[in-house]
Amino acid sequence: MKKPVVLLLNGPNLDMLGRRDPAQYGTFTLADVERAFAAKCEELGVEPRFLQSGCEGELCHAIHEAMDYAAGIVLNAGAYTHYSYAILDALLLAKVPTMEVHISDVDSREPFRRVSVIRPACVGRVAGLGLDSYLVGLERLVREHVRPG
Repeated sequence: MKKPVVLLLNGPNLDMLGRRDPAQYGTFTLADVERAFAAKCEELGVEPRFLQSGCEGELCHAIHEAMDYAAGIVLNAGAYTHYSYAILDALLLAKVPTMEVHISDVDSREPFRRVSVIRPACVGRVAGLGLDSYLVGLERLVREHVRPG
């Protein structure tokens, strides 16, 4: 039986993990995130797919395409979290269960980071756990919203 697919979407500047403000984002890289995510997917019985883009439209297209193949999405939209109504609309259209994740504790940072315009389209949110935000978010998404093959 074919495994359900979970898409990991990362937004702008997340390709710079390991170089970007280690006090907020740690020293791990996006490749480290993807390796850990793939290992957790294997453990949970789902198949990972990955996309990182700094382009809002590319993220929207990936969400649209996910309607045809993904059982869930784990999304770190980066700064788009705080103002991208286009990504919110794509998520609402797609209706693919989506877990919002953030590396840092966005609720204890600048006021603009405390606002998530995508939250209404997400099934949950995990923040402030560093790289583990992705893994905890994936586990919650799979256990609560995806049925592994």
